[in-house]
Amino acid sequence: MRLGPKYKIARRLGPDVFEKTQTQKFQLSEDRKSKTRKRKRISRSDYNRQLIEKQRVRFTYGMSEKQFSKYVKEAMSSKKMTAIEALYGKLESRLDNVVYRMGLAQTRQFSRQLVSHGHIEVNGKRMSVPSYSVSEGDIIKVRERSIEKGPFQNLEDKLKDTTTPIWLNFNVKEKKGEVKGSPKADSRTSNLDLSVVIEFYSR
Repeated sequence: MRLGPKYKIARRLGPDVFEKTQTQKFQLSEDRKSKTRKRKRISRSDYNRQLIEKQRVRFTYGMSEKQFSKYVKEAMSSKKMTAIEALYGKLESRLDNVVYRMGLAQTRQFSRQLVSHGHIEVNGKRMSVPSYSVSEGDIIKVRERSIEKGPFQNLEDKLKDTTTPIWLNFNVKEKKGEVKGSPKADSRTSNLDLSVVIEFYSR
């Protein structure tokens, strides 16, 4: 999915939308711009607040409006869990997100490329669909023929500061991980307010 200029989007939705804009470089850029422009006080309506949060979530996971709205509607019709829990589970269980969470890519956009180019296997089968939904017990592995390629070299050094979510594990030596459970949304694991997104689609 083509997202457009990330700096421009991040100025509107917040720097934490993209990994690229969670940097000192972006902040310095914003500080310079803030000195040359007058900031206006904006009184946001509930609709505007909900729209912005919806866009924040959608851009964070790199999804089209059509695909994202489908996720939300399916989550809202869930009878096994709350809409918020169901939506978070759907978003986090995407294969491109799992590859990112395991530390195989520094951004979700790059993890999407890794999956699309066929570098990842699920349960021994090559998988090239970034939106593929993983389940508990699934084995996620770097394809044997891809292990020596640039993105997967020196993984031990790259993963030193990576914290894998409790519902996943990853063996850096084997370049293999497993889905140990279901993703759970809480304030420690997400800076996105999914309740506001549900409000937006409930209007």
